Amino acid sequence: MQTDLQGWRIYFDTCCLSRLFDKQRQPRIRREAQAISRILDQIRMGYWHWISSNVLVEEVERVPDPGQRSQIMNWLTIAHQTVAVGSPEITRGKQLEALGFKELDALHIACSESGEADIFLTTDDGILRRAKRSSLNLYVQVANPYTWLQGGEENEYIGND
Repeated sequence: MQTDLQGWRIYFDTCCLSRLFDKQRQPRIRREAQAISRILDQIRMGYWHWISSNVLVEEVERVPDPGQRSQIMNWLTIAHQTVAVGSPEITRGKQLEALGFKELDALHIACSESGEADIFLTTDDGILRRAKRSSLNLYVQVANPYTWLQGGEENEYIGND
């Protein structure tokens, strides 16, 4: 596991970034939104490296709410790296689909692997379950942002505010 404060290479899927716009009535949603916000703060302060992809950009462009879409697109401008989808990512995506991942989810994971992310963050329980079952076949750790950040705080992986 990565222990360098400035070394975390993070990939968010679309549901993570959209979590900040969900109604914050449920404790889980509120905790996840706060964790994502804190992670984005760490990225803005230069502690962590954000890896994005063309898949993420294209999926965000289809967000129906114009305000939400605009805000997420604005956040994407601070990503340090954007992985383009090429034949290696498509091939890897097909392998991941064979493990049960949906097409776009498989491409997100493939892009996070190509970008050499340390962690792929998602709030999608289906992805989390499939990743747990397929962990030996993945080249990136997959986690819920709240759960991951809790472990990170316990191990002092968070930069000083």
